Amino acid sequence: MELATTLTSQTVQNAVREVGINPNYWYPVSWASQLKPGEVMPVTIWQQAIAVYRDPNSQLHALEDACPHKGVALHKGQVQGAKLLCAYHGWEFNGEGNCVGIPYLPENQKLPCAQVRSYPVQEKYSIIWVFPGDSSLADSCQPPHIPEFDDPDCLIVPIPAHFQAHFSICNENTMDVFHGFLHKNLQGWFDPVLINLRTTETSVCADYKVSYKGPLTQLLGFSDRGDQVTTRTVSVYYHYPHYHSSLEGVSSLYLMRLPVGPTETKSFSLLFLRVNLPNWIIQPFKPLLAKFILHVLFLKFLHQDIEMVESEQRTYLANPQRRYVEINPAIIALQRLIVRQYEQFMQKSSQMGSQRNLDLEKSISCSEAIASNEGSGEECTQQSAVGSS
Repeated sequence: MELATTLTSQTVQNAVREVGINPNYWYPVSWASQLKPGEVMPVTIWQQAIAVYRDPNSQLHALEDACPHKGVALHKGQVQGAKLLCAYHGWEFNGEGNCVGIPYLPENQKLPCAQVRSYPVQEKYSIIWVFPGDSSLADSCQPPHIPEFDDPDCLIVPIPAHFQAHFSICNENTMDVFHGFLHKNLQGWFDPVLINLRTTETSVCADYKVSYKGPLTQLLGFSDRGDQVTTRTVSVYYHYPHYHSSLEGVSSLYLMRLPVGPTETKSFSLLFLRVNLPNWIIQPFKPLLAKFILHVLFLKFLHQDIEMVESEQRTYLANPQRRYVEINPAIIALQRLIVRQYEQFMQKSSQMGSQRNLDLEKSISCSEAIASNEGSGEECTQQSAVGSS
């Protein structure tokens, strides 16, 4: 749906600073290179503590980070084959979360019914992804499609970020191209104009006209000459819960968001730049060039953004009743989408919970009827089947 791009005053609804996530999406938790075979690491997706480990065959597994025996964090344990052993008593869990061994039990003794929740997990684009929601939905929902990842003409610059702020604040920073004023001393963009705004049930896409000038503009290929003003279109596309922004085919940025908790967010970004040199010439220097661009250029922009985002979070926490005014319709559309995704998830979860309670009540009634000989087992079986359909 097309929305007006007029910059008009609107009151920000503070509810967006309190909402949780819709967990039925893939979320990034780590760079793949940070987890070697035989290692385990703790990660958190919106207050869900998860232990991710890689077995000797490099296969990934993800389990709830709490042993069902004593509640000890499983990431403190060790990997043994495809199993994760709890550090406290050595209880062994396979990748499905089943307890498959207890070292001090006799071999012929039956194991207790102890199970820990397992999560769908995969490695893609050099990132480890975990699906924290309904695992039956994992196959029908995939991480963002990144076609540039396999393009040999693209230089890939991985960009990590860590914010002490709610993910909605971080997301607004990415959508809000008008904050180029913040980066003026870094030869950032200027004179932004919102020219298009489109929304769907799961996305917001905004197009901005922006201007550049300076040596950095020429270095990054945004213009042929740094001493002249160059105007280009930046497209910022938010498809819940991640971002993709592009600059007229010159550059492309994929920003994958990890909401850790109400005041903590991480992101795993991949920046793609097209270098105007043959790949056989630039290939040996790509790792060094990527580090140069990250540390000398982009981290300076990122640190300025982090300072503003965390300041915004601190002010909100000091007075959650404070009212704010927003004039960028792209931000308002983004806030509505974030709130809507959370509310839809909570509504669906509530409906599923009510259905489970109804099924349980029918099952109990059926059992009581059988026990008191007030009904036949066949009738109750039929009633239970209807209730669970």
